[in-house]
Amino acid sequence: MSGAGVGRAQEGRGREQRPVFSRRAGVTAAAATLLAGAAATGTARAAGRGGQDGAGDGHGGGCDGAGRPRRDAGLQRSVDAIRAAGATGVLAEVQDADGRAAARAGVADLGTGQPVPWDAHYRIGSDTKTFTAAVALQLVGEGRLTLTHPIERWLPGLVRGNGNDGRRITLTNLLRHTSGLNDFLAVGGGEAPTPDSYRKDRFTHQGPRQQLAAALGQPPAWLPGAHDPAGERRWAYSNTNYTLAGLLIEEVTGHSWAQEVHERIIEPLGLRRTYTPGTSPYVPQPTATAYTTFPGQSAPTDTTLTFGGYADGSLISTPQELGTFLRALLGGRLLRPAELAAMRETVPVTDWIPATGVRYGLGIAWRPVRGVPGGVWFHGGTHLGVVSESGVRADGSRAATAAVFTLDLAGDAGAAQAAAALRLVEGALAAPGAG
Repeated sequence: MSGAGVGRAQEGRGREQRPVFSRRAGVTAAAATLLAGAAATGTARAAGRGGQDGAGDGHGGGCDGAGRPRRDAGLQRSVDAIRAAGATGVLAEVQDADGRAAARAGVADLGTGQPVPWDAHYRIGSDTKTFTAAVALQLVGEGRLTLTHPIERWLPGLVRGNGNDGRRITLTNLLRHTSGLNDFLAVGGGEAPTPDSYRKDRFTHQGPRQQLAAALGQPPAWLPGAHDPAGERRWAYSNTNYTLAGLLIEEVTGHSWAQEVHERIIEPLGLRRTYTPGTSPYVPQPTATAYTTFPGQSAPTDTTLTFGGYADGSLISTPQELGTFLRALLGGRLLRPAELAAMRETVPVTDWIPATGVRYGLGIAWRPVRGVPGGVWFHGGTHLGVVSESGVRADGSRAATAAVFTLDLAGDAGAAQAAAALRLVEGALAAPGAG
């Protein structure tokens, strides 16, 4: 993935706080800067009913047996390529109507040398945004939110100051990143991150209104057009958009964002290993160690423990359950046709991931891929020590997901891993014989 980030200011204290990552403004240089610089009843309710590479179990690329992922030589080669680019551990899965295939490479921990666990939990970073967008669009379908009215209607006076104006920003602008709002983790400044700075602040929590206050401390990059704010096409990735989307969800439902995500998506789809961790810095077992190589360091640091963020990037899941969600979403099980169509209305973006033709919709992006009719819908996310890459065919028939348990901020390994992860998704979703 690439790093924008789930940053936060020190809560209740005056000192600077280092952020965690989500997605996606250049995973090495930009992510390092951001880590150092952060300042201060819908359709889903009905839809969901119904060590060494390959070490540990003797099956190499997957698990055999009823209900378990099968082996896939092509997927194993793609996973091995990510491992060869410098990742400590990788886990990937492909799923469709015929079942699941999985592959892993590397180790869960450099100290023990044990393999990455099958179905390991990991922080999915900004893949969270797609969940948040789906909840918001369900509320649109219920008539409780609208895509084109100013957010001032539901959050009066909240987005004001320094030229920021909630009367000129709609839900569409938030979900599509066309609001012009500053990314809360990109404001301020600071020294380059270090292992010591990570350890000092890894248990610190920042609430969404603190995130918003940091973003509103500076003028916006632009205000959406006065006559048609929702039609704005200028694009810039900002985690602040999804902080506000989470607050909107809470305002109109009277429930926490976490509760709405659980009741509308996690529970109906039977995602028993997908979590909204709140303020907890822990990842459930089984998992793998999340390693970060900081600028100026040659050895990676265990960065598994950290605060996870909010509606912009906090979810924990598994490759299987993230794939299940993506297939349900694009397959029309979570949104009505009108809202799914709105989600797929895109604007062009550049300098977000190393791919051409990328366009961003409402909480999900699209890119053309040879051999994949209709292209690939995706998001992806980066968190401290973990990169999540994923994609799904346009009809939801097949999804690919990968967890890379390494984030490199010190050199070129991050870019090589990101490119290899994109190739994994594209190869897994391509039709047989395409290339």
